[in-house]
Amino acid sequence: MRTFFRFAILALVLVIVAMISGLTAMRFAIHGQEVAVPSLVGLTPADAEKSIGGLGLQMSIERQFYSQQVPEGRIMSQLPAPGTKVRRGWQVRVAQSLGPTRVTIPDVTGESEHAAELNIRRRGLDVSSIAEVETQGIPADQVMAQSPLANATELVAPKISLLVTAAADPQAFVMPSFVGQPLGTVSRTLQDSGFKLGNVSVVPIIEASDQDGGPNPGPPVQPSPASIIVLQTPVAGQKVVAGASVSFQVR
Repeated sequence: MRTFFRFAILALVLVIVAMISGLTAMRFAIHGQEVAVPSLVGLTPADAEKSIGGLGLQMSIERQFYSQQVPEGRIMSQLPAPGTKVRRGWQVRVAQSLGPTRVTIPDVTGESEHAAELNIRRRGLDVSSIAEVETQGIPADQVMAQSPLANATELVAPKISLLVTAAADPQAFVMPSFVGQPLGTVSRTLQDSGFKLGNVSVVPIIEASDQDGGPNPGPPVQPSPASIIVLQTPVAGQKVVAGASVSFQVR
């Protein structure tokens, strides 16, 4: 019996030792695949790829910026930062320097959006973004402001943002009711308010029936300033914009 217990205890100890050894080996295997990211700032892309290639890492040039400090073609920033522990096969993203600014930022204020874009791209620059703003007294599709300003030298990126004027939405009104008012008075009111007089038609007056029993419309009548409005289009309460036409039926 004692021999059995001794063998059982020995087997249990061996199992525990095996489990600890397996966990330790797994931990070393996992952490053995991690490497520290080296510093790539100041290197050329070719030298940077050699530096990380031996560590099983990859490199990707994602952006380019002008820089007064970092020479052209050299790496100016990286992500992850140097010293960061990553797994093999990780991709290190870098930004490359374009060197000092060698282009003159044009003054495109006052130009149309299309002309400004052509002017910018002709100089090897790009348009970063275009924002629109409604302004009174300034024609639409005109560059009001730009960033960077004309002739700027301390550039962060070779891109220019534009602020362009947009056409203002026409002023809206609620159509009042003109029913029951004389056509002449309403016509003057419309013209003074910036609206147009549309079609004016006369509602025929039905006279006594003819011999066949059907209605007998009276003779055609032309509208006059004294004619009274019985119907209008657009109807009262409808929203209209300045310059819209209003049509009437009168008697």
